[in-house]
Formats: sequence, structure tokens, C-alpha cells
Amino acid sequence: MNILVTGAKGFVGRNLVENLKNIKENKNKTRPGLVIGDIFEYDVESSMEELDEYCAKADFVFNLAGVNRPKDQSEFMQGNVGFASTLLDTLVQHGNKCPVMLSSSIQATLIGRYGGSDYGKSKRTGEEVFFAYGKETGAKVLVYRFPNLFGKWCRPNYNSVVATFCYNMAHDLPIVVNDRSTKLEMLYIDDLVEEMFDALEGKAHGCDYDGLNPVPAKDGRYCYVPTTHKVTLGEIADLLEAFRAQPKTLVMPEIPNHSFAKKLYSTYLSYLPKEKTIFPLKMNCDSRGSFTELLKTAAHGQFSVNISKPGIVKGEHWHNTKWEFFIVVSGHGLIQERKIGTEEVMEFEVSGDKIQAVHMLPGYTHNIINLSDTEDLVTVMWASEQFDQNYPDTFGEKVKT
Repeated sequence: MNILVTGAKGFVGRNLVENLKNIKENKNKTRPGLVIGDIFEYDVESSMEELDEYCAKADFVFNLAGVNRPKDQSEFMQGNVGFASTLLDTLVQHGNKCPVMLSSSIQATLIGRYGGSDYGKSKRTGEEVFFAYGKETGAKVLVYRFPNLFGKWCRPNYNSVVATFCYNMAHDLPIVVNDRSTKLEMLYIDDLVEEMFDALEGKAHGCDYDGLNPVPAKDGRYCYVPTTHKVTLGEIADLLEAFRAQPKTLVMPEIPNHSFAKKLYSTYLSYLPKEKTIFPLKMNCDSRGSFTELLKTAAHGQFSVNISKPGIVKGEHWHNTKWEFFIVVSGHGLIQERKIGTEEVMEFEVSGDKIQAVHMLPGYTHNIINLSDTEDLVTVMWASEQFDQNYPDTFGEKVKT
């Protein structure tokens, strides 16, 4: 299948093209039914001769080209309607009735605050051009009205509040939130791309519109991406503040799978400058070695790394409720545990040559001993809760008295 992507260098275009390449090159194996041939990338710098060639050979067209921040309002119609007509006319000239997808906007509903939008009016006109083309030629037409988009590679300080907020936060620039209660419907770029793959497989999600809301309909006039997120500006700003603070607090906020928070965090990280891509951790060093906190979570404990010098014994304490995993990743050591009030000692010889996880059991005093005379012992540790100086739940007692 040969695919033409117009607007290939834009935010959506770049993400779609790179992920089409992943399928073509068999890096992405989640769509075994898709066989991608040539990927034709058309953008403002491309020639009409290239468009003519691509329209002759394409088996599917994604029309992502458009204008949303023109110098003059008249450019809306020229960019969002004029090019669409040129594209469709070229397909007609070649007798190519392949499916065509149009990237429209929720502003095309012309409802509420979008009623006077010149951009929305141009998108609405573009939709009608596509629908008329489908009726005249019998070609399958897929019109998507996208809400607010966000994700990696989106241009900041342009037409995406999330891109601007992420960029500014990543570069320690101020953000302006005029009304924290303002609600937005957000569509993540990866979810959009997955829907484009569905469209290629003939499984686009059809819908009709009830005002601003898509209503699923198998034979609906429009198409939509089922997964979107409704959030407020205040919620976005608060999440970004927590993400920016993470290198200092080491606390990873709750980011459930498929959640807006997880997608926003990924987006935020994509804007980090080089100097913020690396950050220092506090190494607590003494004659025995070092102990460094790596990562703390809001509800799932914390991770640390412990380095013990040759012959050193660390630990010799127990907990009422807290439990831990000790995972030796380098060196040769011995972990000992004894249930409080008893004399029996459990011993676990561990090594970086065979990585294993050892439970530090509640109510058992425990230690870790570096058995080497020459090498450091490196242990990754997970504790079931963040360390609380006011309630450490840690009581000194040697394993062997």
C-alpha cells in the first residue's frame, strides 16, 4: 500500500510518517495486516510535479495540510480549501479513487465560541469539498474533526496551549493561566496515529455530531478518535509543576496507564533542554560506601541504590510494617535475616552474576555483607514506603549477637 501524507512536516504529519515507517520496516509489529509500500511526503516545499506523481501512485491519502495561524485571514480559505481542491482534482485526473482522509477541526462545528471562527469556517468549507468529492467519485472519504492536540514535536507558542505550557515549564519560563476552570478536550498524538492505522485497515470509527460531541455511528458522516481527555487548564498547570519539581523531590506523581497525566508527562519530557536531561542525585557517603535515593512514588514506595565497600556490613535493623527488596546487581554479598525474638538466621548468598530479589521481611532484622576483598557491592533497593524522618519504622538490632 502506497501512502500519501500531505502536511508531512507538520506536527501530526511527522508523527504519522515516522510511525508508518516503523510499520514498513517491521519495527512495529502490532499491525501485521498492514503492508506499507512507498510513503510519499508532501509539504509546502514540495512541487506540483511531485503531487501529480504521488496522486497517481497513492493507495491511501492523509490530507493533513492546512493553515491555522495565517498572516491574513484570507489565507484560511486558500490553505484549507484551495489546496484540498487541488489535491482532489489531481486524484480525479488520474482516475484514482483511493480512500482520502481529511484533518478537520472541532471548530468546523461553528458552535458556541467557534461561531465566528474564520478558521472554523474554512475547515467547514473544506469538509464540504471532500464530501462532494466522495459523492461524485464514489471514493471513500474520512473526515475527522480533531479537538485540541498535544504530544511530542508540537510547536510551542503557536496554536497548542499544552505545547506552550510544556515548553515554558521545561525552560523555566512563566505560563499564563487566566482561568483555571477552563475545560479543554485533549487528543494525544499517539491515540490519533493509532486511529489513522485503524483507518488504513478499514476500521475507522464512524460518528455523527450532537453539537460538539461525536456520537458513535457505524455509517456516520464523520469519523472520530475514541480516546480523548477532558481536563482544565488548572489541572494541566498543576501536573506540569509536579513534573518540573521531580528532579528535586524525586517524587514521581501518579501516572496510571493510558491516563492524561502519563501522556502529558511524556509530552513535557520531549521539550527538556540538554542541560535538564541529566540531573544530580544526592549521594550520602561515608567510610562504608554510599546510599542514594533514586526515585520516590506517591503510593508505591521508593527506589535507592546502596554501594558497600569490601568487607562492610550494612543494615542491622528491622521494621514493623515496612518491607523491602534487595537486588544485588554487581559484586558478591551475603544477606542475613532473623525473626525478632528467635535465634534462627536465614542466609542468602547473592551476586551480580545471577541477579535475584530478596525480601526484607517485616519483623526480621536484616543486614547485607560485602564478601569481596576488592570489589564494591552494588545493591538496588525498593522500600514499600517513602522514608519518613518523623516515623522511620526502623529499629537497630544486629542479626547475630
